Amino acid sequence: MNNDFSVVIRSGGEIASAVAWRLHRAGYPTVVLELPAPLVVRRRVAFAAAVFSGECEVEGVPGKLVASVREAREYIARRGGVPVLIDPDARSVRELSPTVLIDGRMAKRALDTRIGQAPIVIGLGPGFTAGVHADAVIETNSGPSLGRVIYEGSALPNTGIPCRIGGFQAERVLRAPRAGVFHTGRDIGDAVEQGEIVGYVDEAPVRAGVSGVLWGLLHPGIRVDEGTKLGDIDPRGDPAVVDRIAAKGRAVAAGTLAAIRELASRKHITLPNGASS
Repeated sequence: MNNDFSVVIRSGGEIASAVAWRLHRAGYPTVVLELPAPLVVRRRVAFAAAVFSGECEVEGVPGKLVASVREAREYIARRGGVPVLIDPDARSVRELSPTVLIDGRMAKRALDTRIGQAPIVIGLGPGFTAGVHADAVIETNSGPSLGRVIYEGSALPNTGIPCRIGGFQAERVLRAPRAGVFHTGRDIGDAVEQGEIVGYVDEAPVRAGVSGVLWGLLHPGIRVDEGTKLGDIDPRGDPAVVDRIAAKGRAVAAGTLAAIRELASRKHITLPNGASS
């Protein structure tokens, strides 16, 4: 990568992966930085899944877990996919020297991302202030402003309310009833009935709040805190949706791409040859 145009995204979760997918499709070489045990639920559309399985695919774009910056560069050159590097503190950013740094951790509070860490810095969702933490902030709150690019100010505060699907909101989300290790024999795409046991946190059962298909499910064996999101259910019951990037992710990705182009123009940064819309 060196002086070539490249993107680093902190997080391979659902929303960040939608952004990585869109930027990859637009021709922007992209590297994902992840935790050793990411709390990702929608693993079928998340590059973080590579942390557990070694490889993954998000709507036709391959991803692979790599052990170094050198391997990340080689994977992009050889396969043209999205490499995933375990680097929770983003220590590799200096060596990667990206043109664009995107914080997609969705922490909903300011962490360690600051403007100036790359020529273009973008934050996804609440917790960032444009001009302080990032050059631009992308609205992630569901509603009419979803995907809006903010160049001054912050995104809307987190509501804590899940998006409505099939008429259901909080009841379709699976949460840890206590702290412990999550175990399950179910898989994403499985049909479940309301009240059915989907898994356990230690010995405490986790029951489905509605009937439908498992839209997302945390990887088994991960230690969680009480209240941690373990999965969610799509009450519409169509198993095909589990492999599709959701409309929310696509909107945030479109806003991120628009922000990169606008900021590159303002800062006189050359975009990659052959980059598309």
